[in-house]
Amino acid sequence: MNQPRRYPAPPKPLFDPGRWAVYAFLLSAAVFFLLPLYIMLATSFKSVAEIRQGAIFALPGVLDASAWSEAWSKACTGLSCNGIRGGFWNSVAIVVPSTLLSIAIGAVNGYALALWRPRAFEWMFGVLMLASFVPYQVLLYPLVRGSAMAGIFGTLPNIILVHTIFGMPTMTLLFRNYYGSLPLELFKAARIDGAGFWRIFGLVMLPMSLPILVVATIMQTTGIWNDFLLGLVFAGRSNQPMTVELNNIIATTFGEVKYNVNMAATVLTSMLPLAIYFVSGRWFVRGIAAGAVKG
Repeated sequence: MNQPRRYPAPPKPLFDPGRWAVYAFLLSAAVFFLLPLYIMLATSFKSVAEIRQGAIFALPGVLDASAWSEAWSKACTGLSCNGIRGGFWNSVAIVVPSTLLSIAIGAVNGYALALWRPRAFEWMFGVLMLASFVPYQVLLYPLVRGSAMAGIFGTLPNIILVHTIFGMPTMTLLFRNYYGSLPLELFKAARIDGAGFWRIFGLVMLPMSLPILVVATIMQTTGIWNDFLLGLVFAGRSNQPMTVELNNIIATTFGEVKYNVNMAATVLTSMLPLAIYFVSGRWFVRGIAAGAVKG
């Protein structure tokens, strides 16, 4: 039997306007987003005298890392001069339980709404959609009054509870869409075998949830870590997160303004979200493609 004759693919033109336009856009976007980071890093390694010369794009003539140690442990945040170190550990104490709680509750809610379909499903789903788009500022006063009446305002449990409440609608929608995209036959087979609500969730759904768990962890960790408003209002003076301490360092001035210390503190504050995206970026894309935003 004669095999069909295969012709070689035509060579791609050297100058493809569409391809070069995409490359130009990606390059310009990379420069746009990386330029501020480069300026912060370069400034943090310069001395104050070199910074005053005004060459913000120039590399430091002599590498000086003293601004980093000062930003971490000696910079003044108001009357206290203990650096940004305390805010870092406060942020860790806030982020870890808030992320775990919001993801756990959102996963169970999304699983129930996607597969068990309670009677008030449509009403509950509409409330969640509405809650996802309500600005924080609208709910600040009721939450302040409620937490004050409960006697927890300005405490660590208060800020953890607030972040968990604000994270639940988005996490529920993410997990609901993800579980809704899984084969329904797996759920029906488990029901036929006699598995109940929690057994199906723990033995069937949860092992398949790694992509969406990574997406949810990245979103919650970076969102809570970068938060300023909620931490300023609800954390209290002894639990202020790193972003609030950074604002205090930049706003506190005794004598000359130490731009190198400010830049070092800024990079230290943003280091964890940057590290998470660099390490887990591909997992984030896989989780999104696996159904995280499918309706």
